[in-house]
Amino acid sequence: MRQDIKSTDPTGSSGSPAGAAAVDKPGGRPLRVLYLSFFFPPSRASGVFRGRATANHFAEAGWDVTVITAPREFFSYHLEGGGDETLEATVDPRVRVERPPMNTYHWENDVRRFNRLRRSFPVLTDRIYRRIQSTFLPEHYVGWIPGLLSRAFKLHARRRFDLVVATGNPFVSFAAAWALGRAWRVPYVVDYRDAWTFNQFTEQVRFGEGTRTAAWEARVLRDAAEVVFVNDGMRQWHAERYPFAADRMTVVPNGWEPEFVGRPAFQPPEPDRPLRFGYLGTVTPYLPMDVLFEGWRRARTNPLLADAELHIHGHLGFFAQYAESLRDQLTRHESVGVRYRGPFGKADVARVYEETDALVFCVPGAKYVTSGKVFEYMASGKPIVSVHRPDIAATEVLEGYPLWFAGARLDADSVADSFVRAAKAAREGDESRHAAAQEHAERYTRSATLGPWEARLRALVKETR
Repeated sequence: MRQDIKSTDPTGSSGSPAGAAAVDKPGGRPLRVLYLSFFFPPSRASGVFRGRATANHFAEAGWDVTVITAPREFFSYHLEGGGDETLEATVDPRVRVERPPMNTYHWENDVRRFNRLRRSFPVLTDRIYRRIQSTFLPEHYVGWIPGLLSRAFKLHARRRFDLVVATGNPFVSFAAAWALGRAWRVPYVVDYRDAWTFNQFTEQVRFGEGTRTAAWEARVLRDAAEVVFVNDGMRQWHAERYPFAADRMTVVPNGWEPEFVGRPAFQPPEPDRPLRFGYLGTVTPYLPMDVLFEGWRRARTNPLLADAELHIHGHLGFFAQYAESLRDQLTRHESVGVRYRGPFGKADVARVYEETDALVFCVPGAKYVTSGKVFEYMASGKPIVSVHRPDIAATEVLEGYPLWFAGARLDADSVADSFVRAAKAAREGDESRHAAAQEHAERYTRSATLGPWEARLRALVKETR
């Protein structure tokens, strides 16, 4: 299996004050962090942007960063259409990227690619696979662990790591961080992009007390140097369940990257052109699309939106089998101005925002859901229409954004009213509100959200050396 290594100056220094900050003064070398991130470019999974930003930020701050991630083939073959090559080009060249081989038993369904044992004894191999899951962790990503550990130990033997950081999902990365931290006697940190033992979209516990998964979560949290969450609702839930780790739990919100979005200048829509509303992101079956489209249909009875269009930008599902049904659903609403514009590369995101007059923030889930897209939306300085439950965690971020339009309920009438108010704001073209909107977004740049975390971890490593 090919491994990808990106590196330049072996000292890791960026030549800036931030670049010198992570240098271990007594040893005269940069602090070394091993970052376990299964979903990393070229993956286009929603969590990949946090992983990419974390690795880049630590490299910019002077750390020697090594990322262990999944093989490229996993995204190009097993998750057909699951990659974005333009995103991979944005990884800092100082970041070393390792892609150890992975057992893809669960993901392989082409009998021509089965190994000899599986071809000859399919029942036996399935029994072995299930036994491994039942005795370790019931995650299909468990096949990543052997290659990850083998590569990590080889790298550590050459030059020791000072810190291990793991992001989940998948949460086998947390188990690996626990094992490496104990074996190497270095601190490890776990970063919850999603919840492990409960479903943040339904708020239902998936693995209760007494289950193997719950025991693993408790084990990981008991020894972790820090436990990070994307919002405070997630932190509070885990603090109540695992009070012994509550004092080490903190929030590092998602953010946005100025290198992608920029800081767009104020540009009101052309007065003679129909308004363009836009949704940017992966379209999944979990989005409240029925409410979205019915609200849109009702809003278009208002003269402000009589000929307006709703442009959908993004991939149709994370898996190819959902694409056709999702496309059919969008096609059914073409008569009311819904237009599917297809996927876009990260390098094209600024152009998409520029062509859009107002944005639609449509997400599934409950109070534990933030979403990463909302930060980019705010950075555009444009009106934002919310189509989601009113109590999700994202509202904490949107609170104070002067061009946010949301109803008290998730229903068609509330959504229609939000569309109309956003259309009015777009047509009024208030430059001062645009500036205030971007000022609100500035507190959520990646450097603003990741900077304090990086400083804490630098201090943590130096204290434990």
